[in-house]
Amino acid sequence: MTEEMVVQTRNLMKIYGDGDQVRALDGVTLALRAGEFVAIVGPSGSGKSTLLNLLGALDRPTSGEVFINGASLAAVRNLDQFRSRTVGFVFQTHNLIPTLTARENVEVPMQGSLLRGGMRRARALELLRLVGLGPRVNFLPNQMSGGERQRVAIARALANRPAIVLADEPTGNLDSQTTSEIMSLLSELNRTQGTTLIVVTHNHEVARATRRVITLRDGKIQQDVAMKSAFDSDWMDFKFSTLGQAILRDDGVPEELRDLAPRLRAVLEKV
Repeated sequence: MTEEMVVQTRNLMKIYGDGDQVRALDGVTLALRAGEFVAIVGPSGSGKSTLLNLLGALDRPTSGEVFINGASLAAVRNLDQFRSRTVGFVFQTHNLIPTLTARENVEVPMQGSLLRGGMRRARALELLRLVGLGPRVNFLPNQMSGGERQRVAIARALANRPAIVLADEPTGNLDSQTTSEIMSLLSELNRTQGTTLIVVTHNHEVARATRRVITLRDGKIQQDVAMKSAFDSDWMDFKFSTLGQAILRDDGVPEELRDLAPRLRAVLEKV
């Protein structure tokens, strides 16, 4: 393990069921460096959420290994404690406690830490200001918009300075404008705070906001693409569009693009 590799998996397998078995992950090996901003994409049933659960120590693999900050999760005795100190979670549903204010919700993960009450409050206020919610620190969840509640959830995920933040469809319940705002916030946190972010999404507009896109299909890594520029992102979006998929299948291509389709297919196969 190198120190800068914050996440590594080796031949990760996850099989569900005893009779008709479902192979949710099938030999997944990957490595993520500290400070990366990664999207995991793929169709429903491709293994995205299963992989996220294994990386977050919410489940154990059937076989294979997961390493976080060089520590094998198989060797960790207290997974609950490890999770609280090492992994931050952001879910599609923000999972805020409705009777607690924004500040109090952000303090919740710090309750088991060595920080005293005043330091926990100061940390929560710092994070809420960081995500643009300084004026909302004493608001209850039902007094905030969906986007504001998700910002609280992001602040809460950062509370214990985790090695990685795992976000499972973090914009799934938000409109397009709020989705753009949340992804801009995550991108800014990655750039300015060096936060290592792994986002599971089915939305390629969300994926293009990241720096690396890992595509899963049938439990295997189909592609692993570094996004070096907006040009790369545009090609990735085109590849997964209805037209791009038609060109790759050579089925349903509009008549006016038939002469161009072979050249476009050659490019898309390399994206």
